This record gives sequence, structure tokens and C-alpha cells, in this order.
Amino acid sequence: MTRTTIYSRALLLALLCSPVQADPLRVATWNVALDRQGPGLLVKDLAAGDPQAQAVVRVLMALQADVVVLTSVDYDRGGVALGLLADQLRAAGLDYPHQFALRPNTGMQTGFDVDGNGRLGDARDAQGFGLFSGNAGMAVLSRLPIGEGARDFSDFRWADLPGGLSDDPEGLASVQRLATTGFWDVPVVTASGPLHLLAWHATPPVFDGPEDRNGRRNHDEAAFWRLFLDGKLPMSPPDAPFVLLGDGNLDPADGDGRREGIGGLLAHPLLQDPMPRGGHGRVEPAHKGDPALDTVIYDDLGGLRLDYVLPSAGLAVSGAGVLWPASDDPLMADLVAASHHFPVWVDISLP
Repeated sequence: MTRTTIYSRALLLALLCSPVQADPLRVATWNVALDRQGPGLLVKDLAAGDPQAQAVVRVLMALQADVVVLTSVDYDRGGVALGLLADQLRAAGLDYPHQFALRPNTGMQTGFDVDGNGRLGDARDAQGFGLFSGNAGMAVLSRLPIGEGARDFSDFRWADLPGGLSDDPEGLASVQRLATTGFWDVPVVTASGPLHLLAWHATPPVFDGPEDRNGRRNHDEAAFWRLFLDGKLPMSPPDAPFVLLGDGNLDPADGDGRREGIGGLLAHPLLQDPMPRGGHGRVEPAHKGDPALDTVIYDDLGGLRLDYVLPSAGLAVSGAGVLWPASDDPLMADLVAASHHFPVWVDISLP
């Protein structure tokens, strides 16, 4: 009997008001690198059986998450690309009947020359870096129904963050959104009630100059969630249980960036960090952080922990990991072909 069958029966019994003990729920995130150079190209690649996209499918099959937040996946208004991905997963034996995506800030033009190169409409002039509107967005694939009342905070202005580090000029500050990609609160329906997914994908704290605009913004994207959970923003925080997850694009110990942003989030009393670990056995003597916690590897920087799954403090965690096997594991070839990033998962038991 599959996990899907067991869970479906448990959910049915719960809805009939029978007391049941549900299986642990696997919640995951992965930067899938399904971002392309132009609109419609991801749809074309998925339809044509693109090798990288097929590697993504095989890795998701191995991951077997009940709910997964994907980052760096192109958005289209009709959800065609996400639907094709779900269809291919279903054909392979993994059914995600519930999908969710909103238009991201990436590629959405501000109308200002943000990068100061004398031209308007460049990728860096957008609310979040993007070659086109919808480039490198986010999406949710779920075995569980998406509940009503999803909230999108992606239009929250950077200048409105209490204690924020923005120093944009007045005109740009009046329109510049804080979220590079998006800030979402997406409830999924479980036998115990709603589980809120708090999803984000921050800017990398590099690719700028001494002004460190990306570094300051990355810091404040993490600070947004801390202040949100503290009830210090105009929108109310969700009731527990919840899981904060996505690509924070900052390692708490290594690489570039203002680490106090992600550090403050990891230490928040309403969150817990299960510290998911991979089984790759790598060592990096020059790094301060434990390489087993790394979720991405770059040729020039080595391994970094950039992707996070942080359950609310009251949730029982029965397992956690980074899907990063040893180099001789056959799955490793698909992981390398799919993305620089590796999936992060946490198994939780709902009250």
C-alpha cells in the first residue's frame, strides 16, 4: 500500500469525524532550475521531453514529498508549464492533483532605471531580477487540497519594513517591493486542519557593487518573516501549525551576505530548525559550516546551505534530510543534471 493510499484513507476517516492517527507528512522545497531564457520556453521544453526537466521528474519521484514548494520555475498565466510537470509526474506514478502558483515579482518592471545603466526595462529594473514577467517564479505541488484564504504579501514595499535597510531614492522607494519573488501564505487541508506554507525565494546577496543593495535586500527578506511572525507588520501572522520554506539564498556560516538576517530567522522562538543533513560525506575544511547541511554546490564557492524547511515550534518532527546521496548513488546523476540545488525535506506529525 502506498503512502498516498494510506493518507487518502486517513483523510477520509478524519472528515467523517473518526479519530485516526495520520502518517507523517513530508514537506519539502527544491530550487528546480526550471527557469528559461524567454516566455513559453519551459512549456516547449516540458512538451518535448527536455532532459533536464525529465531529471527533475525523476528526482521528485525519489523525494516522494506530500507537499513541495518549487523555486526557480517559470510562471505562465494559464499554469500550462506547472500542469505539464504535474501530468508527467502523474504518468510516472506520483500524483499531485493540487497545484498553486501566483505571478511572481521577478520580471515585473518597476518603471525605474534600478541598475543605473541609462536604460529602462532591463532584467535588473524589475521588482525582482527576471528576463521576462514570470521568470523564475515559485509553485506548490500538493497531494493535499489547497485551502481557501491563501494570502499574497508580494506587494509589500521594502520601504515599509520596520528597521529595513533600503536606501532607494524616493521615487523608486515608492514602488519597490521587498520580495524578490514572492511572500506567500498558502494553507493546505489536512485531517487536523490547515497547515500554512510560508513560501519565499530571496535575492542572492551578490551581483551588485559596493552599495550592497542585493545584500541589504536579502537580509530584509529574511527579516520580513521574523517581523511577520512577531506580529509587527500590518498583516496578521497565521495560526500554527505552519512551515516556513523556500530558498533563502544565504548560508548562516559561509559565503557572502549579511548573515544576521537568516541567523535571526533560524533562532526565532516560533520556528524550529531540524537541520536536515545530506548523506554525501563531503568535507570542506575552509568552510565554517557543516557541509552535511549544504543544499547547493557551486564550482567557485563550494557547498552552501541556502534552502530551508522550518516547521513551527510545536510541530513534531520525525525526520529531516537533504536529498544528496553519495557520488556513486545512481540518483546523483539525475540530481546533478537537474539543478545545482538539492531538495530539502522534513517529515512532520500534525497534532
